[in-house]
Amino acid sequence: MTTQSRADFIIDVLTREFGELMALDPAAFRRKFRKMAASPFAFYRGSASLFYADQTGGYADDSFLDERTSRVWIHGDLHAENFGTYMNSSGQLVFNVNDFDEAYVGPFSWDLKRFSASVALIGYSKALSDEVISELVTTFARAYLVELRAIAAGGDDAIGSITLENATGVLRRVLQQARLNTRVDLLAGQTTIDDYERRFSLGDGVYEIDDATRATVVAAFDAYLTTLPEHRSVATNIKDVVLRKGVGIGSAGLPSYNLLLEGHTQALENDVVIYMKQAQVPAVARWIDDERVRGYFKHQGHRTAESQRALQAHADPWLGFTELNGVGQLVAEVSPYAADLDWSDVNEPEELTGVIADLGRAVARMHSVADDESSHDLVDFSTEESIVAAVDKDEVGFIRHLVDFAHKYGDQAREDHQDFVDLFRNGRLPGLR
Repeated sequence: MTTQSRADFIIDVLTREFGELMALDPAAFRRKFRKMAASPFAFYRGSASLFYADQTGGYADDSFLDERTSRVWIHGDLHAENFGTYMNSSGQLVFNVNDFDEAYVGPFSWDLKRFSASVALIGYSKALSDEVISELVTTFARAYLVELRAIAAGGDDAIGSITLENATGVLRRVLQQARLNTRVDLLAGQTTIDDYERRFSLGDGVYEIDDATRATVVAAFDAYLTTLPEHRSVATNIKDVVLRKGVGIGSAGLPSYNLLLEGHTQALENDVVIYMKQAQVPAVARWIDDERVRGYFKHQGHRTAESQRALQAHADPWLGFTELNGVGQLVAEVSPYAADLDWSDVNEPEELTGVIADLGRAVARMHSVADDESSHDLVDFSTEESIVAAVDKDEVGFIRHLVDFAHKYGDQAREDHQDFVDLFRNGRLPGLR
């Protein structure tokens, strides 16, 4: 593919993915695309649609895919920055995969390839040699397979969730930092107290809403409560509702509402913040033709919530879904205990190796959770057994496949980033001139 035709391909894919939203809020997408222009990794994060277009085009490979391994519940946007901490429904801090907005049912290897290419991009940005990058991707693949085999064999030798009980090094520090976070600090950053009552602070993308909008959001909240598991008791007294815009690279142009709820006591430090955001069609879904999967979900909010419940062993107790003006919404808590892994603090190969091995195990656990032993019936077979059987035919070839892909697609992403910057700055992206 020539430079010119690749540039046209990038325009076509991004327009197909974001065109309708760009027309609704071009300013939001100018902000999104400027963030994506900052670095090859930032571009890679924001262009999952391009990655999947390539998986069905010039980078297509089904060597390790069969009827089952092509129908695994996958994360859908598995790159190195989509990991962090959360407080699970058992009250335990866990370091794991996060952000399930792009989750769907598809080829298991697409998750692994997307992550491997992100490792190559991070390694390149840290001036690591190709040999070291190859070793890091190999470490990830081997850790994934070792953990997956242990789970398939009954789980006795599996490491399991990454928690304070078993984490070491960098990830233990991230968990300890999350443990220091408090609900009081979260509330202090988002709210003010006026006349002895807490309300949201306005400004910086946070806006008041009118009474009619509030009534619609409250009705959607009431419907959301019916999607929570029966045994979970949550606060229901709404103190305040605000509109938020410009939340994250992936949410450009989409409205999101924050709701302030009174906690289980009248003490102000117990208040809870939850968000209600419009869910989108995942990028990977545009390239998978499976009516059984497509028809399983009521709407995209339902898909996102069900996916997170399927892929996390003990999901956020506030996690649910609803509809707002006929559009699917994801609802969850703005958790005070969320902390992301900061890759700028992880630079030496030895430290990177330990972190990436842990992430490989986390991905194996994620892929193994959402199968015939879970609460849904969309994936009705043992994913770990199916993946192990497919890879065992040629484990060396599978690892080499991921390593080769990481280098080739890392190079492609860097070239695409430069093309994207040139397209954007020269006004060639439709609707954003």
